[in-house]
Amino acid sequence: MSGAKADSVAVDPRLLSLLVCPVTKGPLVYDREAGELISEKAGLAYPVRDGIPVMLPDEARRLSV
Repeated sequence: MSGAKADSVAVDPRLLSLLVCPVTKGPLVYDREAGELISEKAGLAYPVRDGIPVMLPDEARRLSV
């Protein structure tokens, strides 16, 4: 499996409109280049793997302040 994020599959926009942060229940912003869903309120970035968002807080990356 390639580590290049540019190879990741895009997330369906309809799915993105339904997803919220599991920690804050707030909105998420899709960072296509990084392949992550960003929760600014929680300060977390959830990975998107093969077009599937991984919405587990333990899998999320902490955003630097």
